[in-house]
Parts: sequence; structure tokens; C-alpha cells
Amino acid sequence: MELTGWFLAGGIPLALLAGFVRGVTGFGGSMVFTAPMALVTEPRTAVVVALLLEAFAALNMLPGALRLATARVLVPISVCACLTVPLGAYLLTELDPALLRRLIAATVLVLAFAMLRGFRYSGRQRTSTAALLGGASGVLVSATSVGAPPVILYLLSGPDSVAVTRSNLTIFIIVMSIAALAVLGYRGAFEATGVLMALSVAPGFFAGAWLGSRLFPRIDETRFRRLVLWFLIAMSAVLMLV
Repeated sequence: MELTGWFLAGGIPLALLAGFVRGVTGFGGSMVFTAPMALVTEPRTAVVVALLLEAFAALNMLPGALRLATARVLVPISVCACLTVPLGAYLLTELDPALLRRLIAATVLVLAFAMLRGFRYSGRQRTSTAALLGGASGVLVSATSVGAPPVILYLLSGPDSVAVTRSNLTIFIIVMSIAALAVLGYRGAFEATGVLMALSVAPGFFAGAWLGSRLFPRIDETRFRRLVLWFLIAMSAVLMLV
């Protein structure tokens, strides 16, 4: 697939929006970017581009995250997620593209609705629960690029501070993105076209993330997050019908 004008025309402003959402809320870049981009390029290419953008964005926060992250939380989630990444990669490379587009949109729809309703894991944080959620996230990340929300909802229920939770999530995203990209590369989905597309929209994504982080103190994060989630729900519902 060539680096098309359709991708650039839609990808750059969408990457700017995705980066801005990520800069303000700390999540949501892939949720905003992947589903609509899967309409103008192959779903597997859209997933690869989103994973590359998220990985590089998170790497910028890695030094600070390493100082605060907790191994007792990260290890079971990350290990189990890595074990299930190949299953998601298989789905991404083998399913019909039209079905994949709907799968990506459905994933965004369900997770956005859960977050909008304020769903939280209410039980004790157990290793078995962390392993189960990590496994689910591993499949979702490599199949759709949208896999962090289940882990976000789980981590928010714990006793750790917001700073520690954000650090754990940052490292988890980096680990998952690298693992998914490695497996997708092995399956032949990581092509030069995806890298070129990521490079072409990366300035917009990082500019949006920088702007979002700068404006964060002036924005009502709760209201903005609700607005973004309603947008994602509406967008995903439409994309499932296209």
C-alpha cells in the first residue's frame, strides 16, 4: 500500500486530535486514532501506526515512570499480556479487513462506555485478576491497538497514588506496544509503509500531546474526558455501520 493522500489528509489532523487527548487525559490516543484510520488504510497498518505513536510517546515518560512503578503490580499484568499478544496478532493478520474494522470500533465503543459510566474494579487486587486482565489486554492491544483501558480501570481501584498508577500504566503501554510490534513484525504485518505512515503523522501527534499537556492545568479534565468518551462512543457506533 502506498502512502496515500487520503491517509495524509485524514491522518495528520486526526493524529493531532489523538495527541491532544492523550496529553490532557494521559490515555486515549489509540482510541481516537485507530478506528477512523482503519477506513482509509488497512486495519493492520492503522494498528501498527497507532502502536508506534503510543510507544514513542510513552518512552518520553519512561525515566520518571521507572522511579515510581511497582513491580508487584506490573509483573503479573505484563507477563500475561505478553503471553496473549500472539493471539491478537493472529486475529489482526488473518481476519477479514471489514470484520476487523468493526471489531476495532466495537472495542472502542465498549471500553469508552465502561469508562464513561465510571466502571471500576471493586474487588481486591489479586494476582489472578491481574493476570486475567493482562491476558485480555494483550489480545486487544495486538488486534486493535486499544488494550490499556481494562488495565486502567483495574489500576485505578488500587491503593496507589495517581502518580504511581500513571507510572505503572506508562511502563505497561511501552511493554505491550513493543511486544505487539515484535509479534506483528514476525507475522509480516510490520512493513515499511506502516513506519513511513507513522513518521508522516508523528509531528501532529506529538504537537497535540505537547499542547494538551500545556493546557491541562486550564482544562476541566473531568468534563473534557466525558466529552472525549461521548465522541468515541458516537464515532464507533457510526463506524460499526459503515
